[in-house]
Amino acid sequence: MAKRLAGKPVVEKIAEEIGGRVASLADKGIVCGLSLLRVGERPDDLSYERTAEKRAESLGIEVRKTVLDEGVSQAGIEAAIDEVNGDESIHGCLMFRPLPSDINEQAVCDALATEKDIDGISSAALAAVFMDRDFGFAPCTAAACMRVLDYYDVPLEGAHVVVVGRSLVIGKPIAMMLLRRNATVTLCHSRTKDLAAVMRAADIVVCATGRARMFKAECFSPDQVVLDVGINFDEAGKLCGDVDFDEVEPIVGAITPVPGGIGSVTTSVLMAHVVEAAERTTSA
Repeated sequence: MAKRLAGKPVVEKIAEEIGGRVASLADKGIVCGLSLLRVGERPDDLSYERTAEKRAESLGIEVRKTVLDEGVSQAGIEAAIDEVNGDESIHGCLMFRPLPSDINEQAVCDALATEKDIDGISSAALAAVFMDRDFGFAPCTAAACMRVLDYYDVPLEGAHVVVVGRSLVIGKPIAMMLLRRNATVTLCHSRTKDLAAVMRAADIVVCATGRARMFKAECFSPDQVVLDVGINFDEAGKLCGDVDFDEVEPIVGAITPVPGGIGSVTTSVLMAHVVEAAERTTSA
């Protein structure tokens, strides 16, 4: 039976780390401010919004919501971004994506000030990840994966890590972050030849494709560490990951559950980024 890499103790550790920092900022008259910018009423956005609000409240972070109609124009959403950029009481902004199809999403992402881009959505923030620079913030889900690996003392230096999924949200940035820690990374995708064999050869596997229970027992081998980043719903409406947990858990050495794994840590990483962004304003 595999060790479960639960997110809860990681969340608690992050809360412990940033609690005193929030209090220290408050002593200086600074209340950490988080902007939640949402277009429309997508159920998954609303669910994450509620989670973020609850987590922020528990940490003493003030939340300001901006909700735009689904028919908002390019100019309308960029105007909302400009307001966030100009508001000194807002230290970080989470913009829910995807945006409506008629919006130039990348232009909107790049309009957000780098210092307030706490989820690494802008070209500048992503460039920092790829260039090993310490400005901006990495995408929260990729950073959450690193937090989980570190909390459970998973050795990275020299380890062979297979990342399945090449998005700018998870796959590509986590690959760069792992390389920075001296792991050897193989970045795979839907057209990788003999994907199951490539996955079996790894020490650590990160699954981030967004396909419910896509990865079965034949993709894994004993003693592997598996990070399941997927947040999906199966045909019965049950929340599940990219990995078929029931098949894979008896084989591997350690695995993150869904729910209760990477997703729960992601929100806490977001809050940690808000606090860091607020701290940077005091030293600017």
